[in-house]
Amino acid sequence: PILGHGIDIVETARIRQLVESHGQRFLDRCFTPGELAYCNRNTKRFYEHLAGRFAAKEAVLKVLGTGWRGGIQWTDIEILREPPAAKVLLSGECRRIAERLGICRWHVSISHIETHATASAIGLAAREKADSDQ
Repeated sequence: PILGHGIDIVETARIRQLVESHGQRFLDRCFTPGELAYCNRNTKRFYEHLAGRFAAKEAVLKVLGTGWRGGIQWTDIEILREPPAAKVLLSGECRRIAERLGICRWHVSISHIETHATASAIGLAAREKADSDQ
């Protein structure tokens, strides 16, 4: 069963401006090494990929119902590309909140173009056993 859904949209230019203004400090504060490695693989679409991950993190927080409070850090949410889709890994306070809510699985979808990135996240409970398994 679905326990929550979140969606977000980010302007790519906003992310570019933050990187240009704050450099590595911003990148390290908001993205994990795994996320940065993925985004760095395609320098032409670097900011689009960053914006997509940023939007996905915001969407996950909407599922959790928290916003940025209570010790939550950007890097508590990691969005990795594991074909055929993106994968959500949680740590720290985000992980504790998801466990408390009963969220065991995630579906996340990211789309981006040169100007914008959007993401949708769905938090799901553990799979229920089929009637024949009970």
